[in-house]
Amino acid sequence: AYTALPAEMKQRIAGFEAVFNFAGRKRTVPITQAQIDAFPEVIHPVVRPHPITGCKCLYIMRNDCTGIVDLPDDEAQLLIAALADHIVRPEFIYRHQWHPGDLLLWDNCTVQHMAIQDYDLPLRRLMHRTTFAATQSA
Repeated sequence: AYTALPAEMKQRIAGFEAVFNFAGRKRTVPITQAQIDAFPEVIHPVVRPHPITGCKCLYIMRNDCTGIVDLPDDEAQLLIAALADHIVRPEFIYRHQWHPGDLLLWDNCTVQHMAIQDYDLPLRRLMHRTTFAATQSA
């Protein structure tokens, strides 16, 4: 998605930092003050290089990203919306069609993922998650 951005947008967002706020996400159940306290705001670059390949990617998402450092809120919200809309264009989406025994791996450094309930009850999704960290060897 980053590669497909117009050059002007790449120049505009270079060096921008996004504010991510746990309380910004829309939920069906309100969160508690204890949860808000446990997960304070964090700042991440809008454009970040992959730690191994160096390829640039966008790190932004609707709701979790609540602002852009040093941008007025109205301008930041428009930019967040434009980038969030960009990253979900059909040409950037992979939707897996599940079959029994499938194993799916993705790189959290460059991929946003979302579970879609595309099955009828009483069927359930069974997921075993394994996370590992990799470092670049010299």
